[in-house]
Amino acid sequence: MNFTLRSKDPNSKARSGIINTDHGIIQTPIFMPVGTAGTVKSVSQKDLEEQVKAQIILGNTYHLYLRPGLNLLEQVGGIHKFISWNRPVLTDSGGYQVYSLSGRRKITEEGVKFKSHIDGSSHFFTPENVMNIQKSIGADIIMAFDECTPYPCDYSYAKSSTKMTHRWLKRCVDNFNNSPNKYNYSQSLFPIVQGSTYSDLRKQSAEVIASFDLPGNAIGGLSVGEPHDLMYKHTEEVCDILPESKPRYLMGVGTPSNLLECIALGVDMFDCVMPTRNARNGMLFTKEGFINIKNKKWENDFSEIDSNGTSYVDKRYSKSYLRHLFVSKEMLGPQIASIHNLSFYIWLVEESRKKIEDGTFTTWKNKMVKKLVERL
Repeated sequence: MNFTLRSKDPNSKARSGIINTDHGIIQTPIFMPVGTAGTVKSVSQKDLEEQVKAQIILGNTYHLYLRPGLNLLEQVGGIHKFISWNRPVLTDSGGYQVYSLSGRRKITEEGVKFKSHIDGSSHFFTPENVMNIQKSIGADIIMAFDECTPYPCDYSYAKSSTKMTHRWLKRCVDNFNNSPNKYNYSQSLFPIVQGSTYSDLRKQSAEVIASFDLPGNAIGGLSVGEPHDLMYKHTEEVCDILPESKPRYLMGVGTPSNLLECIALGVDMFDCVMPTRNARNGMLFTKEGFINIKNKKWENDFSEIDSNGTSYVDKRYSKSYLRHLFVSKEMLGPQIASIHNLSFYIWLVEESRKKIEDGTFTTWKNKMVKKLVERL
């Protein structure tokens, strides 16, 4: 994998670039739809390719390890062949899922012992076996094993956890470098900045992970309940330290306005379940703001979903029809809404890239952010 920086916005830290992988190129800034268990919920691979125009999707090590399991994935030749997706894939290491299983896991220096949410069986993740697991899954970009601290988090715990994440990173890198690839394409390892909401810890962590000189760098432990201004503050601090020549991935973020603000701070890659999760509950994102399609006000509105003439939506579906599908609890409703929201997110990062390259990103971003937070 390699990254080429293409353009910088003159009035912010936003930039555009290209990531080259063995499964294709990724133009940044980019949003990655979340396909936790090998599927983006309610959206087919055909629709991801042709309507959403996703360049890369994300899978999760914890979920794929438990089901379908490594034996099956190795037998078929990796995640790309198993899910019939020949574009890039990134896998999260499972650190966030371990964090979310607070009542079902125990963290030690060696690793994390946890119980499966499926059947209660016991498992143990270490930095070494998480590298082996991700090599078996076969993603193009894999993540180092880390501990994601909660918010709020006291300073002493955050400091201890961050230092352990750095020690785990060294073990991840050693294992990654000294074990063979499973398949006939390359994989790249990204480390993860931690440090909770403490500037000194964040800056130290950014310096440590940058020193490993890996192909890209991720920022974790944000968007876990902290106010947006804290997320922006720590994202900017970290981006100012992480090398310009490597892609920067802000994990688990976020709303459309979050994406634009963090692109302005120098972030290149994003993922979040919000577009599909909100879609399944009837919340749709548009250029003029967000709507709850289940509200009665849309019952007689026969205009297209995003009535501003945006080309990413299928114009055959009206607000009235989509509301009818939700009210009737038809499966097609969440499917259309999910495709719409994902397409909107992809459109948003594509427009950002265009505006960065023509030098108008900041002015456009400031106008868009005001619209995106409006409830229609």
